[in-house]
Amino acid sequence: MTARVLLCLLAAALCAAASDVTRLAERAKGDTPMASDLRELCDGIGGRATGSEANQKAVEWALKKFRDAGLANAHLEPFTVPALWLADSAEASVVSPTRFPVRVAAAPFTASTKGTLEAPLVDAAEGERADFDKLAGKARGAIVLIHSKEMKTFDDLFAEYMHNPTVLEGAKRAGAAAILLESTRPRGLLYRHPVNMGNAIEPIPGAIVAREHAERLARLAAAGPIRMRLRLANRTGGAYQANNVIAEIPGREKPEEVVLIGAHLDSWDLGTGSEDNGVNAAMVIDLARGFQQLGVRPRRTLRFALFNGEEQGMRGSAGYVAKHRAELGQHAAVVIFDTGSGKVTGFYLNGREELRQPLDQALAALPDAHAGDHQLDALDGTDNFDFVLTGVPNLVANQDPAPYLPDYHAESDVFERSNIAEQKQSEAIAAAVLYGLAESPERVPRQAQNDVEKLIIRTKLDAQMKLFGQWEDWKSGRRGLF
Repeated sequence: MTARVLLCLLAAALCAAASDVTRLAERAKGDTPMASDLRELCDGIGGRATGSEANQKAVEWALKKFRDAGLANAHLEPFTVPALWLADSAEASVVSPTRFPVRVAAAPFTASTKGTLEAPLVDAAEGERADFDKLAGKARGAIVLIHSKEMKTFDDLFAEYMHNPTVLEGAKRAGAAAILLESTRPRGLLYRHPVNMGNAIEPIPGAIVAREHAERLARLAAAGPIRMRLRLANRTGGAYQANNVIAEIPGREKPEEVVLIGAHLDSWDLGTGSEDNGVNAAMVIDLARGFQQLGVRPRRTLRFALFNGEEQGMRGSAGYVAKHRAELGQHAAVVIFDTGSGKVTGFYLNGREELRQPLDQALAALPDAHAGDHQLDALDGTDNFDFVLTGVPNLVANQDPAPYLPDYHAESDVFERSNIAEQKQSEAIAAAVLYGLAESPERVPRQAQNDVEKLIIRTKLDAQMKLFGQWEDWKSGRRGLF
């Protein structure tokens, strides 16, 4: 075969690939069921904390969507969550020197009060060790108020999580009866703020208190003694089983090799989980539907995963990695979407610079997408994490946080907050990336364990893992399976 013939064949293949991506993108940006799927999930099922009845309904709903779309091998995959935590009710009020109700929401993975707790309130400033020391015993048996700065960036959000261990240690050491964490959002907005990643239930009751109420409480406490009542009723328990939802489109040449796209189906329950992360779960379903409807079958198998238990410490994706341990070497890439409906500006490469070129080649089919601002950072806190630990090439969409952060885990995370027009653009980008990685003749290899160890240190992922209580699981081999 002559060089001219080879060039002609290559050109024809590239044209066919561009045509497939164009068709997928045009469909994604057109009239599809994605928005109506999201409305069904948010309005019809609502907030779906893992372990709840609503979560099980969401699992059954998603499985039916995949099967109705005609995907192959649509099924559930069980995994274990170490501890159950669900909120039932939360009430608080000031009883002296005046009386008024206080808006609170239980903090995930904290204990219930034993009935109604009545105790003095003490202000522990930002909850640093020195702040508790200044109280000189006043925190013992008291409800402790912890202040916060208003959250405006992802750095602020991460700082809120980083501060948890300090606050918990100080409150326990001081013998506090409960903690009230000032909301980082203004205008009375409440949200679920996990104090750990769900390995165990913290023995101290905790709640988020509306920001404006927290400031009033602080002023009253500065003026003299103040007493409160607090009643938190949470359902807690031991390990239980939950399910991921998986479906496939088999590859036409290399069906044993897999490119996976995933989003988490679970959410917290104060809102209806649209931005976090229903909008991306609906996108994954619609993306699968699009490939199936248009008959687009890349070289490798496309696997669509709706992970569960993400809010409990990425338990669903960890369970997937454990179940598929023997075939992880056949995973050519994993792509995760988990930050709402903001514009996709690029992808996190999670320490793998060698992913940049194939990613850019895939995105070249959509030159108007402007999604080429990739970051080398390695992320913890979403469903790529266990794939990082096992050396599988993985990407996380880098999305504009503007529509996501204000409603993160909050009462306001509802259907109308999601930007459907922008999400259609995200689906087009996801289609190009998924197709390009699945169609490419070459693939980025899986890393060996020693290379993963170097990546963790080089990207400072170890600091995040220690913060989230994952470091010992990694060192002991419970996470990071080879």
